[in-house]
This record gives sequence, structure tokens and C-alpha cells, in this order.
Amino acid sequence: MGVIIFLFAYGGNWLDENYPNPKVYYNKILVMVGVVIALYNVIRQVNEINKSQ
Repeated sequence: MGVIIFLFAYGGNWLDENYPNPKVYYNKILVMVGVVIALYNVIRQVNEINKSQ
């Protein structure tokens, strides 16, 4: 979960540095996308564990 969020945050920082914009949106948007994907993976794994028991 942390790795996914870190990678999206790193990508957002990279985009902010290489494609400057008056408002810093790339990092914020990509971090939120990373959090959603990480939570989706956790929920999917928990559901899979519950089905096997």
C-alpha cells in the first residue's frame, strides 16, 4: 500500500518539476489516485481472504 502511494507521489513530484504549472495539481491528483488504488487492492485482498475461510 505504501509503495503504491509513494510511487504515485514521486511521479506527481516529477511531473510538477518538469511541467511547471501555476497551481500544483499533478502531485495532489496522483497521490489521491494512488490512495484509491491502494485501498482497492486492500479491500480486494480482504474479500479474497474472507472467501477462502
